[in-house]
Amino acid sequence: MDSATILTYIFIAISLVIAITIHEFSHAFVADRFGDPTPRSYGRLSLNPLRHLDPLGTLMLLIFHFGWGKPVPIDPYNLSKKEENLVSLAGPGSNLILAAIVSLMVRFLPLDPIISTAVFYLVSINITLAVFNLIPIPPLDGSKLFLNLLPEQQAIEWERTLDRYGFIILAALLLLPVGNSNIVSLVISPIINFILRLLLGT
Repeated sequence: MDSATILTYIFIAISLVIAITIHEFSHAFVADRFGDPTPRSYGRLSLNPLRHLDPLGTLMLLIFHFGWGKPVPIDPYNLSKKEENLVSLAGPGSNLILAAIVSLMVRFLPLDPIISTAVFYLVSINITLAVFNLIPIPPLDGSKLFLNLLPEQQAIEWERTLDRYGFIILAALLLLPVGNSNIVSLVISPIINFILRLLLGT
């Protein structure tokens, strides 16, 4: 393994840790601001990466470039539906905001090529984490948003189904090949690439 490849793995690993930590901390922070003490009681109102990394979600990110952190526990009885939706959006939103801020460095600051490469990985991984987490399948954030859009009885029925089969469905979408890719990649890659071009101009 040459030095360039090692450096790439280092950039990816650092970007993953930053993206997941910001993502999960943002869920906890917004829930706490809305008056739900649950994330704080579980020690999740923290920027310590070890509080937020999920072994399986991180492994999925490394292998498929799609994954998740350890879900932040919240108590929906402490939140309105609107507040719960904002808590769910806080994670992906924080990743997109971080990607937008960091991308300005690439576009407007004279950076060393190695630093530019590191920044590119940070931007692309934050965008990927944000878009992937909006898929409406547990344990992803989009599942809670999807359920909150449904009438109460339908939401209860869908929640039972998704809680039981969500991970199996998600794994199948990631693992079953479609050409040289998979269903998830085919759906979200155009969105990720569009945001990348929008932020980086390339």
